[in-house]
Amino acid sequence: GVHYGVITCEGCKGFFRRSQSSSVQYSCSRQSNCPIDRASRNRCQSCRLKKCVAQGMSRDAVKFGRMSKRQRDSLFAEVERHRQQQRLQANSVQEPQPLPAYRTGKEPREQSPHLIPPLPPAYPYSVEPELQGCPPEVHPYLECRIGEAQAQSLAYRDKSHTIFGSEMGFRPFDPERSFFSYPTSLHIEELSASIVRSHRETTQYRAEELQALRWKVFSREEIHAYQSKSVDEMWQHCAVRLTDAVQYVVEFAKRIPGFRQLCQNDQIALLKSGSMEVVLVRMSRMFNTENNTVFFDCKFAGTELFKSLACGDLIAALFDFAHNLCALRLTEQQMAVFTALVLLNADRPCLEDRERVQRVRRDVELALSHILHKDNQESLLHKLYQRVPVLKSLCALHIEKLRWFRQLYPLTVHSLFPPLYKELFGSDTDIQTLSTH
Repeated sequence: GVHYGVITCEGCKGFFRRSQSSSVQYSCSRQSNCPIDRASRNRCQSCRLKKCVAQGMSRDAVKFGRMSKRQRDSLFAEVERHRQQQRLQANSVQEPQPLPAYRTGKEPREQSPHLIPPLPPAYPYSVEPELQGCPPEVHPYLECRIGEAQAQSLAYRDKSHTIFGSEMGFRPFDPERSFFSYPTSLHIEELSASIVRSHRETTQYRAEELQALRWKVFSREEIHAYQSKSVDEMWQHCAVRLTDAVQYVVEFAKRIPGFRQLCQNDQIALLKSGSMEVVLVRMSRMFNTENNTVFFDCKFAGTELFKSLACGDLIAALFDFAHNLCALRLTEQQMAVFTALVLLNADRPCLEDRERVQRVRRDVELALSHILHKDNQESLLHKLYQRVPVLKSLCALHIEKLRWFRQLYPLTVHSLFPPLYKELFGSDTDIQTLSTH
């Protein structure tokens, strides 16, 4: 139940109430970092109290005892206002006003860097102040604090220098805070719900929005305008759109339970090698099988719109993949957990702790099986696994085309492509690594 401001068990409610007595003083004999969970919570009162406070239990709420629902709601509101004031003072960061979830692409792009507004994390993780595993030039974009403000969906700044999301907040691996030690049916149910919620909060467009826009298609004149773009201009335009989509994938990954418990290097490695695959899976949500078009720049476009990319085989393969995935008629819940499974691949290159990644993935596999079983669609599981090798081949083809383009237009890639796109796909080392996996 809700006890002193947060959801806790009855045992911790009583412990926290008793701990507020003026005669009680606790101390820890083990450096104040004892693991506190269901099994070990009674071994160290000092660390248990510290965790209660860290989770948000309010010392001020203890003295009120039992009260009416109106009094309790008023108290909770007051406590929450107080906590928000403390967070704002601690962060001392002025949050930018959120912008619309997408732009028409016709507005001029500014050159100053802007970041994604802070969003609430799925779980209250701490933030690591420095990121050793990334090049120095991308650190300013990765080390911002986690926001606490409630938000219905992700609003972001679509500017020329955005990278990995403003509150990437990678944290170091903490072996004492594993969500995945004892998978139970309740645990899998909660994991499934958390992944689905994270998916809904970090998709560029809701399913109902896309359904309402299906009638909006590009006119012949508009298609001709795209086809008239130079190769480098169209590549740059698509790189920006792809980077926008990747930002949402990064935010989704951060909210998958267990992801930020992986070591920092493995979080980055999974995103660098898997974010494009997740983008391609999500693209099927924006695909209209009735006329073979995909939602792009606020309207639905066919393959002909991308003619000036000079990558007809890649575009055709992407459209085929989206069409075939749409044929499975996945629900949003199934899509959410499948994308988490695609991202959490223990076979990715450069992982330091594959066993731990595999443990997190194993629970997500159980979550996917659980959802398919509830939907009486267990036969979908094999069909979904068959799509994974296709995703890898599409990503390898993308890297191959990028290598070809960079040989022709190196300055465009170096100077005009978004930093996040270059970080994920642009270096020779990354291209060689991704193309061989």
